[in-house]
Amino acid sequence: MKLNKYITGGIAVMAAAMLITSCTGEFDKWNTDHNSATEEDMTHDNLNTGAFFAQMEHNVFIVGLDKGGAFQIEDMLTGGLFSGYFSNIKASYDVGALHNAHYLLPDKWVNQPFGDTYTNLMQPWLSLKINAEKAETPSVTALANVVKVLGMSRLTDMYGPIPYTRFGTGINIAYDAQEEVYKAFFTELDDAISVLTEYYTASPSSKLLANFDYVFGGDVESWIRFANTLRLRLALRVVYADAALARTEAQKSFDSTIGFLEKAAIHSNGSKYSYLNPFWKVTQSWGDMRMGATIDSYLNGYSDPRAKAFFAEAVSGGGIHGVYPGLRINNQSAYTNSTSAMNVASNSPMQWMSGAESFFLRAEAKLRWDMGEGTVQSLYESGIKASFAEEGVSGADSYIADSQRVPAEFKDNSGNRRDAAAVSTITVAWDEAAAFEEKLERIITQKYLAIFPDGQEAWSEYRRTGYPKQFAIDYNASSGVVSSDPGIRRLRFPANEYSNNADNVRAAVTLLGGADNGDTKLWWDKNPRH
Repeated sequence: MKLNKYITGGIAVMAAAMLITSCTGEFDKWNTDHNSATEEDMTHDNLNTGAFFAQMEHNVFIVGLDKGGAFQIEDMLTGGLFSGYFSNIKASYDVGALHNAHYLLPDKWVNQPFGDTYTNLMQPWLSLKINAEKAETPSVTALANVVKVLGMSRLTDMYGPIPYTRFGTGINIAYDAQEEVYKAFFTELDDAISVLTEYYTASPSSKLLANFDYVFGGDVESWIRFANTLRLRLALRVVYADAALARTEAQKSFDSTIGFLEKAAIHSNGSKYSYLNPFWKVTQSWGDMRMGATIDSYLNGYSDPRAKAFFAEAVSGGGIHGVYPGLRINNQSAYTNSTSAMNVASNSPMQWMSGAESFFLRAEAKLRWDMGEGTVQSLYESGIKASFAEEGVSGADSYIADSQRVPAEFKDNSGNRRDAAAVSTITVAWDEAAAFEEKLERIITQKYLAIFPDGQEAWSEYRRTGYPKQFAIDYNASSGVVSSDPGIRRLRFPANEYSNNADNVRAAVTLLGGADNGDTKLWWDKNPRH
C-alpha cells in the first residue's frame, strides 16, 4: 500500500488519530486502549496534550486494571524470562506448552509488543506533537519525546530495525536500521534536554503537565535528570558497535548542568489513576511465574538482604527459591508453594528506572573513559547503597565489604531435582587490582540486582556485556536455531507485518544483517566476548 495519507499541522487531532495507522494495516484491530482520549475529552482544558501524555506513560510499562495479560506477554515472558529474573511454571498457555521460555517464539506473542507499542505509545505521541506544535509549547513536545525514546528503545531492543523516523507519514511505513534509530534517539534527547533545561532555568518552580504526569508530577528538573540518565544508558548500549558515538553521547550526559537521576522514577498508583500492579497479577493472583534460577543464585549466594524485598518466601518450608529456566512444566502445583513469587502488592507502583542505575552507569563510564567525577569504586559502592536504600533494607556496608561470598549452586526446591552448579565466582567487594572484565562483571552484576524487576533492561545488558552470567535453559524448542548458550538475542518480526507490510519487513531483514530469527544479533550486540 502506498503512503497515501499524510499528516500536516493543520489536520485536527482526532482526525489525525483516525487517519494515521501503525506500521501495518491492522491499526483498527490494535487500537483498543480504553484509556485514550475521546473527542469529548478534547473539549476540556489541557487535555489536548495532557491526556495523550498520560496515555503514553501508562503504556511504557503497561498498567491498567485489565492489563496483566498484555504486560505478561510483553515484559515477563520476554525480558523477564531472558534475563533470569523469572521462570514460567504454567503448564500451558493459549499458544501451547512450548513458547518463549523454550525459545519457540509463537506468532501471537511476537506480534503483541509491536502492535501495542505503536497503537498505545506512538499514536498518542503523534497526536500530542500535533497539538503542542499548534499551541507553540515545545517544552511539552520535549517531555513527550523523552517518554517516546524510553518506550521505543525497549521495542527496538526486542526486534532490531523498526519503523521510527517515518512514523506518521502514512500506511505501511518503512523500517529504519537500528543504528539510525539510536542516532535519532540521541538527537531527540539532545533537543529535549536543551529545551527542558532552558524552560527550567527560566522558571525553576514551574510544572509541566502536572495533572497528567504520573511519574514526576510535572517536575521538570527530575525529567531532565531522567533524560540525561537515559542518554547515558543508551550511549553505553552502543559501545561495542560504535565506540566513538558511545563516548560522544556519554560525554554530553556529563556535560549537562542538571546531572543524573538521584531517586527512582516511579509510576504512581493512586486516586488520580489506579491500576493493579501487573507483577502482582501474574506472580500472585494468577501464579504463572516465579523467581528465576539466575537471580536466585546471586541473591542467595551473597546472602543479599534485598532478597526478601524482591521475593516472597516459599509457602512450603520458607526460604527464597527459584525455578530453573526453560522447564517443560507438567504439574504447576509442584512449584506453586515450593518457590517464590515476587514480593509485590496489588497496589504497588511501577518502577521505570532505579535511582541506583545512574551510579552504575557512571561507574562504567569512569571505567571505560575516566569520565566524570569520583572513582569507579566509589560510584559502584554508591550504586549498591542507593539500591539498599530504595528497597528499605540495611547492611549495605558489610555487604559491600564481603570478598568471600560467591553466587550459589542452584538448588531445586520443588522436588524435581533440577539442580545446577553456579555459573560465576564474582564477589561483591571491589578489587582495584582486577582486570577490566572482572571489574565490568562486578558492576553489571550489581546493576542487575539493583534494577530488578526491569527484565527488558537486564536482558539488553546481558546481551551487551555477557553479565551477569546465566543458566542455560533446560529445554530448547527452537530446533537448533537459537543457541542455549549464550541464549536468545531478539524476537522475530511480527507475522502481522509479513501479512500487511511485506515489502518493508523484508527490507528490514536486510537491515538486520541476518536471518529473521532469535539467534541473529542486533546492531549494537557486538561484544567479541559474548
